[in-house]
Amino acid sequence: MAGGRGERFWPASRHSVPKHLLPIVGETPMLTQTVDRVLGFVPRENIFVITTTEQLAGVRAACPQLPDANLVAEPMGRDTAAATGLAMLLVKARNPRATYAMLPADHVIHNTAEFQALLEVAFSAAASAEVLVTLGIKPTEPATGFGYIEQGGAWRTVGGREVMAVKRFVEKPDAATAQRYLDSGRYFWNAGMFIWSVSSVEAAFRAHAPALYAELLTLETAVAQTDWPQALAAVYPTLPKISVDYALMEKSTNVVVVPATFDWDDVGAWPAVANHFPADAAQNVLRGLALVEGGANNIVVSTSGHLTAVVGASDLVVVHTADATLVCTKERAQEIKALLKRLGADAATAKFL
Repeated sequence: MAGGRGERFWPASRHSVPKHLLPIVGETPMLTQTVDRVLGFVPRENIFVITTTEQLAGVRAACPQLPDANLVAEPMGRDTAAATGLAMLLVKARNPRATYAMLPADHVIHNTAEFQALLEVAFSAAASAEVLVTLGIKPTEPATGFGYIEQGGAWRTVGGREVMAVKRFVEKPDAATAQRYLDSGRYFWNAGMFIWSVSSVEAAFRAHAPALYAELLTLETAVAQTDWPQALAAVYPTLPKISVDYALMEKSTNVVVVPATFDWDDVGAWPAVANHFPADAAQNVLRGLALVEGGANNIVVSTSGHLTAVVGASDLVVVHTADATLVCTKERAQEIKALLKRLGADAATAKFL
């Protein structure tokens, strides 16, 4: 799934070239890293990227190893339930008995071997029973920016790994609730990585999102036809805009979770970059042509070859691009989204989105 906007990484991330098309962490676009992570486990011809029309050219440049027909553009964003349904139609057209994974394009996972091993477990679980499988991340802190999954005890052992039944999905909690979740040891972070058979997810759509499922059925006959883009353009605006978590996962009783044993970071905002690059003696992380004098714990990113310098300041995020510069404190980096709303409301500044 590669259709997000990556708004918290403005000004580097823009609508047409968002976070997953940038080397936010590493030296290649995050989408490229995600595709490379599954190559060798999944044949290249079986890897699809679902993106937007606006981002299609960038996705094509980031994924030259994939068949052009596997790069599918949504006419507009309708959230992850629609993307999941679109993926279901694409996979079903290839093989109605197939099992497939839905993976975000912009997560950081360094331990590829362990990630693939857990994917193998998840695929085996999804192929062996009518269940919806998710990969759960063991919390390391009482984070309030993630949804949580409460496990309900052992389901079965698959490939030597314990797979847990899921009791419920819960929305992003407040700090006190998140601390209780962490202390209980029964919860996982919901990373939005799902694996299921076509039949299992289709049954979930039929039971829990019938209106969306009915619209998807109107697209099914057009998947392999030459008028596929026209059919998408006609039907997609009618699809309910809802996440797969709300539409399916929270309502389903046949969900299981594979506890993740690989490293993981969704790199949700600029401060997370500090976890993935070396720092200087004062814990400043510098990317591009950047300097800090007399300051500590800063993140300074210069993407344009322009020298960006910070003197006598600490705990800042400073990002300089060819046409925009951001300066904010680390603790308020999440408020970038509020800034972008103001930019979009002003005709003079909307061009920076």
